[in-house]
Amino acid sequence: MAVERLDLRRRLFSIAAQQAGYFTAAQAKEIGYSYQAQAHHVRAGNWLRVDRGIFRLAEWVPEVHDHLARWALWSRGRGVVSHETALAVHNIGEFESSSVHLTVTLGFTMRHNAVTLHYADLPHADVVERTGFKVTTPTRSIIDVAAQAPDEDQLARAITEAREAGLLSLRQLRNRSELVDPRAALHIERAIQHVETSP
Repeated sequence: MAVERLDLRRRLFSIAAQQAGYFTAAQAKEIGYSYQAQAHHVRAGNWLRVDRGIFRLAEWVPEVHDHLARWALWSRGRGVVSHETALAVHNIGEFESSSVHLTVTLGFTMRHNAVTLHYADLPHADVVERTGFKVTTPTRSIIDVAAQAPDEDQLARAITEAREAGLLSLRQLRNRSELVDPRAALHIERAIQHVETSP
C-alpha cells in the first residue's frame, strides 16, 4: 500500500514538474487519485487549491513566472501569455498590468476576473515554450502592445532593451509589424524614430 502511494506521488510529481508545480483535478484522477483522496490531500496541506479544479504541490518552490502555468491549465492549454505579461516574461520594458494577458482563438468562451483576453490565431513562429506555459516571442509581444497605442517613451525603451539583449533587430520588428498590424507598425516606427533622434 505504501509502495502504491509512493508510486502515485512520483507520477503526480512528474506531471506537476512539467507545469511549474501545478496540476488539475482531472490529471490527478487519471493517474489514480480519487476525488475523496484529492480532498484529503488539500485538508492535509499537501496540495494547495489555487482555483476550481487546479492545485499546486505545497512543497513546490516557485520561480518568478511559474504562476503563469496556472493560467495555461485554466485555459486548457489554449491560452498563450502575451502583451504586457509576455514582455515581463522576456524582461523587456516597464509595462505594468494588474491582470494576466492571454491570447486565445475566437471560439474561446471562458472568462476570469484576473485575466485579460485577446483574440487571434497565433502562428507557431510567434510562440515559444516555457515550463508549463506558452508565451509570444519578444517581437510579437512588442507588436501586440504597440497596437494599443502605448506611451511612446515606454515603447521606445522596450524596443531598445529588446534590441540590446539580442532578442530582435529593428529590421525584423519593422517587417513583422507591417505584416501583423499596420497600426502597430506605425507606433513602432514612431518609437524607433524617437530612439534614433534621442541624444
